[in-house]
Amino acid sequence: MASRIGSLLTSTRLRSLKPIYSLRPFSTTSSSSPPTSRFTNNPSSFDWSDSEPESESDSQSPPIDKSKHPPPYDPFSNKPAVPEPSDPTNLQEVFFNMRTEGLTNYAIKMFDGLSKDGRTHEALELFSVIKDKQTMPDVVAHTAVIEAYVNAGGDHWKSAIRTYEKMLARGVLPNAYTFSVLIKGLVKESKLTEAGKYLIEMVTRGMKPNVTTFLSVFEGYVSEEKFEEGKKLLQELKEKGFEPDEKFVRDGTVKRGYIFNGVMRLLFDK
Repeated sequence: MASRIGSLLTSTRLRSLKPIYSLRPFSTTSSSSPPTSRFTNNPSSFDWSDSEPESESDSQSPPIDKSKHPPPYDPFSNKPAVPEPSDPTNLQEVFFNMRTEGLTNYAIKMFDGLSKDGRTHEALELFSVIKDKQTMPDVVAHTAVIEAYVNAGGDHWKSAIRTYEKMLARGVLPNAYTFSVLIKGLVKESKLTEAGKYLIEMVTRGMKPNVTTFLSVFEGYVSEEKFEEGKKLLQELKEKGFEPDEKFVRDGTVKRGYIFNGVMRLLFDK
């Protein structure tokens, strides 16, 4: 089953998908049409001009070698589903590549992330939209831009949040992978208050964060010695019905020493 899905993903990315994200303007004006599904949520979608950094024109970007396709998807590999950009801080090039090469790589990363989090049904539903309807789901386009901004570092986290807010304004629903990308990106920039806010929103929307996403926030609080803020966030999560499991935390953490001990003390009073 897994190998068949991998082959289909590879063959699908070589086809000409209908990029719904490039056909209609992306604005904060709500659509009068109701959402049609949780992947292609409404008939309006993404405008690339909203995502481009204000710099040189696209004509200055290097040409793309269309003959170089990514390797087949391997659901059992611990390696990244697709390679990361050589220079994630060069947003002009990153967005140019998205527009010219398409978003299939980002769809594969989302599929991979959802699958490894045990959200197999959701991952397969995402894939079926791409394969059967030959369209790229809106959630993939918006999440790709959020990921580009958080990977670029610096103050680009603000643009990531703006993209997320515009995503909601367009009626596009985030999935667990979207939240993981946004939360971990905010933690990387030490924006723990914002990361905690979206962790709560994730749980409120009925999604259980994976251990990496959950721990990134609380390791951040321990690293900055903000134990009281961390405890407050933990209490809010518990009020939303999310209780961290000790085995879940012990098995998931890769850090030891002060950070590990601090997290265990913060979460379990140990």
